[in-house]
Amino acid sequence: MKIPSTMRAMVTMGHGGLDQIVQHDDWPTPQPAANEVLIKVGACGLNNTDINTRVGWYSKAVTEATSDEGYAKVNEEDPSWGGAPISFPRIQGADVCGTIVAVGADVDSARIGERVISDCWLRDEDDLMDMNKTGYFGSERNGGFAEYTTMPARNALVIKSTLSDAELATFSCSYSTAEGMLTRANVTAKDTVLVPGASGGVGGALVQLAKRRGARVIAMASESKHDDVQRLGPDRILPRAPENLRDALGSDKITVVADVVGGPYWATLIDILERGGRYTCSGAIAGPMVELDLRTFYLRDLTFTGSTVITPEVMPNLISYIEAGDIKPALAASYPLEQLQQAQIAFTEKNHTGNIVVLP
Repeated sequence: MKIPSTMRAMVTMGHGGLDQIVQHDDWPTPQPAANEVLIKVGACGLNNTDINTRVGWYSKAVTEATSDEGYAKVNEEDPSWGGAPISFPRIQGADVCGTIVAVGADVDSARIGERVISDCWLRDEDDLMDMNKTGYFGSERNGGFAEYTTMPARNALVIKSTLSDAELATFSCSYSTAEGMLTRANVTAKDTVLVPGASGGVGGALVQLAKRRGARVIAMASESKHDDVQRLGPDRILPRAPENLRDALGSDKITVVADVVGGPYWATLIDILERGGRYTCSGAIAGPMVELDLRTFYLRDLTFTGSTVITPEVMPNLISYIEAGDIKPALAASYPLEQLQQAQIAFTEKNHTGNIVVLP
């Protein structure tokens, strides 16, 4: 196929509100360097990371819940997921599904034509396990909110599926985040897992992936979304924030809380964990500042695990789950690429269940 010299792209020009996302109709089409591939983007999913990075929410100066409009003060030295500045302009977007249309030096040309999804974690080729040498697609390098994108060949993972590009673009970030959390917490069929925010992309993925491990899963979500969440297969669904969570749980004993919500309800979640229970976290959309009674933590022999950088086998495992039909997409809505701002507004309003994607 003939590859154009320019492309349409939604480019983030700096930290701040939605006005920092600017449409360009003649952005230079990237060229694959050595060990890279060029992908024609079929769809690209939205995630909290896109918004958090744009608005600078990761900065220690910010203590509020996630907002798509930016904050009054953001430290310049720590505004990204890795606690370091990123360069602008930047094309964001981590969850790419598309087709390889060109390859750089040292990549087999037979890869042209492969349908792929992105492994978002950029790793040091000589030390794949070193977390301090990682970056993120759409953050430390340009991502998928464009017609074309390049990535290291090892990050373009072949997928064989009848699912649409939009459906496949829901998996990479949300589901790998969820699987990373469950892996860190060593979730097994012996566990009962409580999932706050189960109507979100990561929350819904946690429900499905914990069930895949054989665990009993109790989801928490706004009651208006219970029908949608039920289709993901939890054993029970509770309201988003029951006034008395212990009573709401009844005879269920929670051994794992898998949380991306945080905020003022956090202490309640910790208080209902069984002795020896585990709390695993990869987000704080309701707010990063929480109160902890250390006596609950140590007297109950609890284990807390943060989860950001996943291990390299997580994405290949996810692809095998997708291809086997063990997990399914939860596509809430799709928007044209040029409506990325509207898509991000819808994403942060959280009236949807599942994932939102944009289509070039």
